Amino acid sequence: MIFSADEEFARKLDAEDPLRLFRERFHLPLGANGKPIIYLAGNSLGLMPKAARQIVEQELDDWAKLAVDAHLGAATPWYSYHETLREPTARLVGAKPNEVICMNSLTVNLHLMMATFYRPTKSRNKILMEEPAFPSDTYAIESQIAHHGFDPKETLVLARPREGEFVVRQDDIEAALEKHGDQLAVLMIGGVNFFTGQLFDIEKITTAAQKRRIIAGFDLAHAIGNVPLALHDWNVDFAVWCSYKYLNAGPGAVAGAFVHERHATNTKLPRLAGWFGNDPNTRFRLHLEPAFIPVPSADGWQISNPPIFSMAPLRASLSIFDEAGGMEALRAKSIKLTEYLQFLLDLATGRVRPTGGSVKHSGLTVITPRETDEHGCQLSILVHEHPKELFGKLEAAGVKCDFREPNVVRAAPTPLYNTFHEVWRAAKILAEHR
Repeated sequence: MIFSADEEFARKLDAEDPLRLFRERFHLPLGANGKPIIYLAGNSLGLMPKAARQIVEQELDDWAKLAVDAHLGAATPWYSYHETLREPTARLVGAKPNEVICMNSLTVNLHLMMATFYRPTKSRNKILMEEPAFPSDTYAIESQIAHHGFDPKETLVLARPREGEFVVRQDDIEAALEKHGDQLAVLMIGGVNFFTGQLFDIEKITTAAQKRRIIAGFDLAHAIGNVPLALHDWNVDFAVWCSYKYLNAGPGAVAGAFVHERHATNTKLPRLAGWFGNDPNTRFRLHLEPAFIPVPSADGWQISNPPIFSMAPLRASLSIFDEAGGMEALRAKSIKLTEYLQFLLDLATGRVRPTGGSVKHSGLTVITPRETDEHGCQLSILVHEHPKELFGKLEAAGVKCDFREPNVVRAAPTPLYNTFHEVWRAAKILAEHR
């Protein structure tokens, strides 16, 4: 698309946006002037759907009026509450309903997946990750390695950006798979990198890993609700995610996991068991049938009963995704929003020749790949001078991004509630304060 830096062009894009009314479905934080701030931090915490309050209050009312009987007698019975999230979540990740389960938090789910899929031997025990990976993923993986008696310094293999670059090349991931293939047990990569905003080719990486008999797993915290996914068709072995970023389910909201059908239906797979992973037909016979018989689906990895108050807001958000037409419609607007922001940054700061996979500006470097199929909605902007001061100026001017040490500002225009005019204003403010 040919963009223009004229303010009226931004307003025209908003007027033509088929998703523009969904912004009204969210609470927008207000600045000191009483007007909505420019909220570009959905990659850290999504905005609150207005419908979430009513859904949570319904659960509170059912608790107050029914107490224990709400497990079966609530408007949405608590006993099977997780089932209400199954199909809309499956649509977002491109899975069959029996391949997904909403439960726990992301890192807990990663440990549960590793308990099943990381079965190291003396000859095949290594794990491949990207660098930088989200720290909690690294902590979890290193602890899993140590738990099995191996040394993380020797067992963890990292695919790193090349000298002078910021993102990891597909060729280098495949080179690492080739070099360590006979020793690798698991590949664990973020679908969209938290720091750079790089979108990895999940399908290609999965194929390359499985060709060498390596389990392919992904952290989708920054991918779900951001980019289209097809986990079943891509043959991914497992994936985990949170729901408080692009899924707008609130702080500490329930996370999720995907287990491919060929694994999910295999009740013989080892796992860490809990009563809600047990066959629901015998679950409440308790001590009368003490043997654990896992559900032949992703539910078989569920440990405990559904956390109702951290699931309820997700119901509100998932209904909005469905009403908006799913990820294809949202992705179309997302691409336009992000590339419009990139265009305005190029224009405002003076783009020069790309070097080392990045685009350098006067004082700024956008380290997120420019290619449409290599980024989500986030742009990561490396600030060369006084980065914290610039970040503070943005906040003071009513632009809410987030900051990652030592010098990166992350801005994520989100299609459900951000506008093109907000992007225009944010770029103008950034140019004025850089």
